Amino acid sequence: MYQWIYKQGVKHRNPLLPAAESFLQESDTWSRAELEAYQLEKLQALVSWAYKYSPHYRTKLDESNVHPRQIQTLADLQRIPPITKQTLLEENEAIHATADFKQLLFSETSGSTGSPLTFQRNLEWDARHRAAIHRGYSWYDIQPWDRNGYFWGYNLDVKKHWKLKIMDKLVNRFRIFSYEKDEIQTFIKRLERADYLEGYSSMIYHVARKIEQENISINTKLKMIKGTSEKIFDAYQPTVEKVFGRKMISEYGAAETGIIAFECPEGNMHTTMENVIVEVIDGEILVTNLFSHSFPIIRYALGDYVELDTETACACGREHTIVTSVMGRIGKEIIGEKESYPSLTLYYIFKNIVMDSGDAIRYQVLQHRKGHLEFRVEQKLKPAVQKRLEAEIRKYFAQDMVYDIREGLAFHRDGGKLKDFVSFI
Repeated sequence: MYQWIYKQGVKHRNPLLPAAESFLQESDTWSRAELEAYQLEKLQALVSWAYKYSPHYRTKLDESNVHPRQIQTLADLQRIPPITKQTLLEENEAIHATADFKQLLFSETSGSTGSPLTFQRNLEWDARHRAAIHRGYSWYDIQPWDRNGYFWGYNLDVKKHWKLKIMDKLVNRFRIFSYEKDEIQTFIKRLERADYLEGYSSMIYHVARKIEQENISINTKLKMIKGTSEKIFDAYQPTVEKVFGRKMISEYGAAETGIIAFECPEGNMHTTMENVIVEVIDGEILVTNLFSHSFPIIRYALGDYVELDTETACACGREHTIVTSVMGRIGKEIIGEKESYPSLTLYYIFKNIVMDSGDAIRYQVLQHRKGHLEFRVEQKLKPAVQKRLEAEIRKYFAQDMVYDIREGLAFHRDGGKLKDFVSFI
């Protein structure tokens, strides 16, 4: 029944999806050379389209003395100036293509990093985005209509609550609406027939921790647990795997870029090279969506620090470039008494501890005033671990920062999402 409902929904919403899914299954085994040749072909088409139909891009390309016919290699993409979210907001109308589309789908970002962005997405763009997700599911033997648990929103008002319940029923999905013990017990009972879980990584971890603390019996045969929209801390994995029987895997992307990478069963996050071109400049990711014809996304500075691996041969056989790490957000700086530091510093402090001792710490750092940091950690730290943390803090901030390490405090949510660093300055 759910398969039929799903397919009827696809016909109504976006009939291009089945062809996109078929193509990505075929290209899943392409060589790196085949993938890059395909990227160049689609890049040339996108730049030509943007020059012809997007007033913003035509002006910018002319100002940069770049003509579409000059894009002869993937490296030529670097001749085009990067674009930021601020530009997408300020030049929104001028970026949108003036061409006629048979149908467009309204899209909106969450606004967790500032103002929400709204734009129109053409059907092929939408189909490729969804097909990338479904290809990732297929790596775990999952179909889009399979039963799943959803960690995304709770404590909603009555009308929204029931609207979501009806929608969830149609797509074979169930979700948890509070962290009360009875609600968790109901959720666990439904898990017995579920194929996968997905949603905010912190919510998945939080429920797993409650189940562990309450010593609640659980019987499930999940094929996949996918965390998205938030950082997956190393400290999440032992609890999630103990309770649910599987580690949490990553899906990396954004509303305006589409799916950038999806983690395979071997533990590597493969970029969706057929849909996007990923560059890393001075640690910052730039994304070009090759099918964003209605609202061209070319060399978009997403705002994340990432690391890429173009050399490793994954045991799964896929030759798509690997995202080895999403290290944190660009933008907010840590302000010392004399110097400023990138928030990425925190990533290295805690990563060094994991690499050297294997101690994964779930943390959040708050800055309320200049020269002071509040380190919030969930677990009670062993004396040796606390000593190492203090040493790492001093190594990176020297005498420029006063700090407190506080254990067992609730983490602050910024715009609904859990971030590792929040500045109130």
